[in-house]
Amino acid sequence: MHTVAVLALDRVIPFDLSVPLEVFTRTRLSDGSPGYRVRVCGERDELDAGAFTVRVPWGLDGLGDADTIIVPGTSDPFAPLPGGVRDALRAAAANGARIASICSGTFPLAATGLLDGLRVTTHWILAERLAATYPLLEVAPDVLYVDTGQFLTSAGAAAGLDLCLHLIRRDHGSAVAAGAARLSVMPLEREGGQAQFIVRDHPAVPRGSELEPLLAWLEDNLAGNLTLDDISAHAGMSTRTLIRRFREQTGSTPLQWLHRARVRRAQHLLETTRHPVERIGAEVGFGSPTAFRDRFKRTTGVSPTGYRRAFGS
Repeated sequence: MHTVAVLALDRVIPFDLSVPLEVFTRTRLSDGSPGYRVRVCGERDELDAGAFTVRVPWGLDGLGDADTIIVPGTSDPFAPLPGGVRDALRAAAANGARIASICSGTFPLAATGLLDGLRVTTHWILAERLAATYPLLEVAPDVLYVDTGQFLTSAGAAAGLDLCLHLIRRDHGSAVAAGAARLSVMPLEREGGQAQFIVRDHPAVPRGSELEPLLAWLEDNLAGNLTLDDISAHAGMSTRTLIRRFREQTGSTPLQWLHRARVRRAQHLLETTRHPVERIGAEVGFGSPTAFRDRFKRTTGVSPTGYRRAFGS
C-alpha cells in the first residue's frame, strides 16, 4: 500500500496539516479498500501548532520508507530548518520518495536544496520573498500548484486540496480522485495552472508625493479615453518625465498603472453588482468587451465571468 508521511514541523499551520490527513485517509479504491497508509512524522513528540500542541506518533525515521512526503506550511517559514529534518528529506528523496509542499511549506523544502533549478509556487503573498531567499528557484506566483515529477509545490489554503487530489489522480486515476473530491466537497477539475486569486494592490505612493494628486485624478477618470499625452498634460510635465517619475514612485508606467486601476474597479463591480460584463468593461474605460476580457484575464489569470462566479455576492 502507498504510504504517505505528513511532516509536522514546529509552528505547523493546522489547516495545512489536516488537509492531507483528511484527503488521503478517506480515499477508497474501487473495491472499497484504503488507497493510502498515512502517518504523521516529526522531529519531536510534541510540536507547537499555534492554538494547541500536536502530538506526533512517528519520528523522522517514518519518512525513510514513505512513498510520498507532504510538507505543510508553518507560521514562520523563515525559521532555520533543523539539520535532522533536512537530512531526512534529502535521504528520502535519494530513495525516490515523492515530496510535496503546501503553502509556506515550500520554504523548508527549498532549504534542503532539493528544489534548486525547479519551477515552484507558494502562497502569492510569499512569492517575492521565496524568490529573494532562494534565487535558484523559478517561482510561479499565480498558479495553484506545480508538478515537476518527484517534487510538487502548492499555493495556500484550498490549493493544498487541489494538490492532494492531483496526487490521487496520478496514483489511482480520475475515478478514485473524483470520489475523494466528493468527500471533500471539492471540484476535481481545478487544474494546477489556474491562477490564484491575487489581490494586486497599487504600489504605495508616499503621502504628499508629487504623483499623489495625479493618481487621485486617474482614479476619478478611469472611464475616460485617456492617452499618455492626456495624462502628461494634466500632470504638467513631458511624457518622458512622467514615465520616469512613475517608474521611480510606482514601479510601472502610467498606462500600466491605469490598466491595473481599471481592472481593480472592474473586480469591485463584478463582486457587488449584477451588471453585464460588457457594461462593466465600458464603465471602467475599456474600449471594447474583447479588450476588457483580454486585459482582465492577463491581470488576474481568470476571465471576468470566472471571477464573478468565484466572488460575486
